[in-house]
Amino acid sequence: MRIGVLTGGGDAPGLNAAIRAITRKAVAERIEVIGFRNGWLGALTGSWLPLNIQAVTGILPRAGTILGSSRTNPYTREDGPATVKRQLEELGVDAMVPIGGEDTLGVAAQLSAEGVKLVGVPKTIDNDLYGTEFSIGFDTAVEVVRDSLDKLHPTAEAHDRIMVVEVMGRHAGWLATVGGLAGAAHAVLIPEQPFSLTDLLQRIRRRHEELGKMFSLVVVSEGAKCSDWGAEVTGSDQVDEFGHVRLGGIGHRLAVEMEARTGFETREVVLGHLQRGGSPSAFDRVLATRLGVEAVKQVQGENFGVMVGLQGGRITTTNLQEIRGRTHDLDMELYGLTDLFY
Repeated sequence: MRIGVLTGGGDAPGLNAAIRAITRKAVAERIEVIGFRNGWLGALTGSWLPLNIQAVTGILPRAGTILGSSRTNPYTREDGPATVKRQLEELGVDAMVPIGGEDTLGVAAQLSAEGVKLVGVPKTIDNDLYGTEFSIGFDTAVEVVRDSLDKLHPTAEAHDRIMVVEVMGRHAGWLATVGGLAGAAHAVLIPEQPFSLTDLLQRIRRRHEELGKMFSLVVVSEGAKCSDWGAEVTGSDQVDEFGHVRLGGIGHRLAVEMEARTGFETREVVLGHLQRGGSPSAFDRVLATRLGVEAVKQVQGENFGVMVGLQGGRITTTNLQEIRGRTHDLDMELYGLTDLFY
């Protein structure tokens, strides 16, 4: 048997740990493994490399992905799906294990419906994939947000400043909420709940003027929406192959308006790709290892068309067709805790 592995979409801490686990488990079961370069692009072009014990030695703590990644969508290319199927057949790939988020596994779901044998592994720092409570990369990204807030807190206090910290997450507020709670943010703004700038400024003024706290930390998700502005703030009108616009810029706009309307000195900090980098946390390393091993087991058991995940502390499987168009919604009770710290 021969398994093909790929990593698609934005990189996330723990991808290499998953590649390592899949390879180690497969080799132990006398299964050959190859890795496609740069996500679905490699599957389209037939660009691959052999994966063996030597290839994955020492990669557990490494960020990024030794296979590379891209946001390639075979379904936007002429004869894309047919080309992928032909490449897999010519290379003798019996089953695929794509590691990715909503888009990568969305392609996997479509290919699965068309007869391609595969098992998906969830990866996204946004933590918004249906079928798993935690996705690879989320825990490490939260630690980046927490660590950044810990470092910004003393400088904000020293200079009596408002610090607006923009974090990733697209249309999910998991990263902003959990990172904000862990880092003692004074306000957390998320996509799921449009915020009023007037209300936010009133809260900040009360904190500064009535409580005598002359600094504040505001965490805002890149996809948050201000009811005063209407649409979300985007960094570009261009869209990728999955139809996504590039979000970004809300931190700057918010900082400018907050300073202009309150007179409080305000600075913005955009964490950006720092959230994707760095050595994966212990949690992400173990999660990636468990999911990678389970993916190989599902292939061995010929249980195709599923995504492995973590629910209630146990490794589970969910049909890929159930995942399409659904999300792991933010726990709004958890988000409600952020109100205590305005």
